[in-house]
Amino acid sequence: MRRGHFSLDDLPAWSTLNGVNFVDVAVANIDGRGNGLVAKKDLISQDGDSEPLKLLTVPKELILSAESVEEYAKENKNFRQLLDTAGRQSARGDILLFLLYQLVLSSPDYQGGLGPSTPWTQYFSLLPSHVPTPTMWTELELSYLNGTSLESAVAAKLTVLTKEFDGLRENLATLPHWNEILSIDESITIRDWILLDALYRSRSLGLPKSGESMVPCLDLVNHSGQATAYFDENSEGEVVLYLRKGCVAPTGSEITIDYGLDKSPAEMLFSYGFIDPSSAARSITLPLEPLDDDPLGIPKLHAFGTPPKLKLEEDDSGVPHWTAPFVYLMCLNEEDGLRFRVLQETDGSRHLAIFWQDIDITNVSNTMKDLIHDHELHQVFELRVVTVIMGIIQQQLEQLTSTQNGDSVVGLANTEVRQAISQLRSLETGILQKSIQVLDEKRDQLLRDDTVVEYLTMMGSDQNNPGTDTAADEEEDFS
Repeated sequence: MRRGHFSLDDLPAWSTLNGVNFVDVAVANIDGRGNGLVAKKDLISQDGDSEPLKLLTVPKELILSAESVEEYAKENKNFRQLLDTAGRQSARGDILLFLLYQLVLSSPDYQGGLGPSTPWTQYFSLLPSHVPTPTMWTELELSYLNGTSLESAVAAKLTVLTKEFDGLRENLATLPHWNEILSIDESITIRDWILLDALYRSRSLGLPKSGESMVPCLDLVNHSGQATAYFDENSEGEVVLYLRKGCVAPTGSEITIDYGLDKSPAEMLFSYGFIDPSSAARSITLPLEPLDDDPLGIPKLHAFGTPPKLKLEEDDSGVPHWTAPFVYLMCLNEEDGLRFRVLQETDGSRHLAIFWQDIDITNVSNTMKDLIHDHELHQVFELRVVTVIMGIIQQQLEQLTSTQNGDSVVGLANTEVRQAISQLRSLETGILQKSIQVLDEKRDQLLRDDTVVEYLTMMGSDQNNPGTDTAADEEEDFS
C-alpha cells in the first residue's frame, strides 16, 4: 500500500499540536545515519547538577504500548473489531495491528470507512519505508548469511512472519472491508507485514512502566557506544530524554542513546540492521538439537522446556567462554542415572518428569551442570560435553568458511548490507576459531584426568572382551 507523506518540515507543528517538547535539540537528516537528533546550542550537564538536563519530553498519550492499544480499541469500534478478530495473542502482535491500521489510514489510497485518524496516523508516514534488517534483504543478500548464526534465525523469522500474515488474511476474511484490502485488492502484502515487524523491532524500547513500546520522536534518536543521552519514564507517565551527567554536546553535534552494548553482533544486525564496530560485546549464539542417535532426544527436549542454545562469549581479555545448559542433558544416558517418567496428577492430567539419581529435577533441568558436580564420573561427563560442543563449533566453522566465496553477492549488496555482512562473518569466524582452541586444551586436560583414563580403559576392555554374562543374556533373550 502506498505510503502517506509527512516530512521533517511538518514535524515541529505536529509536535506542538500533540504536546511533544524539544528543548534545545531538533530532528535533522544526518549523512549516512538517516534522521537523528542534534543539539541547537552547546549543551552541558555537570556531574554535580541536582537534575539531569531534559532534551525531549513525550506525553503518555503518544506512547504506543499494549495498554494504549487497548485504550484505542475502546474508542474506535472498527479497530476493536480488527483486534478482536486477529489480535490479543501478544503485545507485539497487537502493536503491529495498530501500525497496520495507521498504514491504511495514512495511505493516499485510503477511501475512508475505518474511522478518524490519530497523531500516529501522520507520524507513521515519517517512518522509513525500508529498514535495513535482514528480514528485508533480497534473496541474494540473504544467501551470504549462509554459515553464520543468523542464517537459521532469519529463515525462521521469515517463516513465522509468513504464517502470521497468512493467518491474518484468514481471520479477516469475515470482515468485508479488510478482506477487500488484503485479498481482493491486495493493497497490503506480506512485504508490508515484514516492514511493520522491522519497524517495531528496530524502534521499540523497553520502558520501566509501559513495557516494550514505541515512542514517537524518541525513536528517531540514533545509537552510539558512547551515548550522550538516556531515556526514562517520569511519575506522570511521560517519556523523557536526558543528557547524561558529565556530557558536553556542542552545537550541531548528534545526541545518541545506547541500543544495548551487551547485544551480540548478530542481535544488533537482526534487530537494527547494523553492527556497532566500537561495541566490546563479542558473542555468538547457536541452536542446539539432540544427538541423532539418542533414543531419549525427544523427551530431553520436551522436558527442557525452552529452545536450547549454545552461547559463546569472549571476556574482556578476549578469551571465549561457553554456556549451554541443555548440552549436559544431551550427554547423559539411562546408565548414568537419567530417567524419564510420565506422572499423573490428582486432577487426571499427566506430565513428563525427568529424574537424576532418582531425584525429580524437572523444574531445574537447566542446572544439570551443577547437579552432576559431585558425581564420581563428573570429569567423564565433562569430557562428553566438551567433545560434543567442539563438534558443533567445528561444523559451524566449516560451514562459515566454506561459504566465504560470495564476493559477487557482496558486490551487488548496498553499502550498509555489505559492511554488516563482512563484519558479522569476520567476528563469528574469530570467536569460533578461538573457542575451538580453548576447548581443545580443555579436552586434553580432561583426557589426562585419572578418573577419565580409568573409565576409558574400562570401556575399551569391555568392548574388546564382551563378558559371558552378556552372551548368556543374549542367548536367553533369543530363545
